[in-house]
Amino acid sequence: MHFPIEIKLGSIVLPLHLVFETLAYFVGYRYYAYLRKHGTDSITDDKRLLIFIGAAFGAFIGSHLVGIFEHPENLKSLSLVYFLGNKTIVGGMLGGLIGVELVKKQIGVTVSSGDLMVYPLILAMIIGRIGCFLAGLEDGTYGVPSTLPWAINFGDGIPRHPTNLYEILFWVALWLILRAVERKYKFANGVRFKIFLASYLLFRLMIEFIKPAYFFPIGLSTIQLVCIAGLLYYYKVFIQPYTLFQLKPNA
Repeated sequence: MHFPIEIKLGSIVLPLHLVFETLAYFVGYRYYAYLRKHGTDSITDDKRLLIFIGAAFGAFIGSHLVGIFEHPENLKSLSLVYFLGNKTIVGGMLGGLIGVELVKKQIGVTVSSGDLMVYPLILAMIIGRIGCFLAGLEDGTYGVPSTLPWAINFGDGIPRHPTNLYEILFWVALWLILRAVERKYKFANGVRFKIFLASYLLFRLMIEFIKPAYFFPIGLSTIQLVCIAGLLYYYKVFIQPYTLFQLKPNA
């Protein structure tokens, strides 16, 4: 397998990373629409639209803002092109969360808007990370050199941790665990999303240690510091887990 993997249509070369990223948005949204149509949602269509706008705006700002600080040594050449060319999922998720909460406060929505998005987001992340893997070194989501038997040469002749594949395994495991728990228990309002985001922040905090990144003298990278901030916001998920569930009536 030679990276990056691309599709050639005559003289046109189509990166599979772009294909899978586009597919992630499309499939994730269609899955969300399906769940909303076949479930119950106390949030009206017009308020959902405003929440989506807040999420998109917050995710855009957060993703690129955290992205440019991943490599602080390059801030001296900061420009609009550099800002738009750097993004990270962690920043996008937390920025989107802030955008949603600000909008919900303005429009008076007090119920969770994220619970319905958890499984569509997981599916979108899995599809997107497949694209990241196929992009090889160009995407920057690979790990540090490794001698493990499953280490992969992404094109530079150096076997590395396939951290994008690790993330796919994480998402699959989280999906299965959530589904297994929900067969017996009912999450309290907003808890499914809290578990989703807190689990991912913890995963990224740990996985960043085996990814090439700029680490500050304290031994942590920009993304890890952002993850810690997010985990402090969701501290109750870890220290008060007994408050997360409600028994189903037929349990």
